[in-house]
Amino acid sequence: MLTEKIALPTAGRAASPGHRLPPRLLRGALRLRRVGTVGLVLYALALGVGLGLASANWATRGRYPFGGVALNAWTAWPKIGSRDADPYVRAIHARTGEIPLALGEGLLLTALTDDAGRRLDPSCRYRVAGATPPARAWTLSVERRGHAKEVAKQGADQAVKHAAPAGAMPPPRTGFTSTEVLRDRDGRFSVIVSPTVQPGNWLPMPEGEGSIRLVLRLYDTPVAASTGVLEREGVPSITREDCL
Repeated sequence: MLTEKIALPTAGRAASPGHRLPPRLLRGALRLRRVGTVGLVLYALALGVGLGLASANWATRGRYPFGGVALNAWTAWPKIGSRDADPYVRAIHARTGEIPLALGEGLLLTALTDDAGRRLDPSCRYRVAGATPPARAWTLSVERRGHAKEVAKQGADQAVKHAAPAGAMPPPRTGFTSTEVLRDRDGRFSVIVSPTVQPGNWLPMPEGEGSIRLVLRLYDTPVAASTGVLEREGVPSITREDCL
């Protein structure tokens, strides 16, 4: 007669297939897991806010990122004062407080390089020569990033004083207008932008730190409505002559 044998558990071995942690250790592990998840979420939020603020600061530092029309070394900005201006342009104007030229008032052209494509160097001498597009009036100036705020501060400090001290040097010229620039017989002009004094139409390089740019503003010009009529030969040339 066959009998069925039943295996009994051996001494010292648990009958359950696995070991369970005490409730106190389980609660501690869950608490650590929650703290780790919250920390990762807070880190991601802080990183996103930091990158967002840094990118917004970079995009609104005063240089228009989009909407330019290249004309040799110059870049025309026909829509910065129109209703179609992009949000970045609006943010730049809100930050700097600059009032742009409206579409029917004029046109802004800027240059960060010379005609050879080299970045404008404050230690070099440049010749801006030729003619401008048709306009009732125009201004040509040289600017350095952050220099406009310094000039405004110096002007405010001088306005507080009742009178300038005797023998004080006048503030350096920052630009020329179409009514005061010296011209040749053909009506063309030549302006020297240099850190040292030059004869004729001379624009001194602004002091301080930051990139250099030339700014040409055309007032009451027919090309403001459509930059397609502008020709590359119709804007002044920018030639680097020598460097210190």
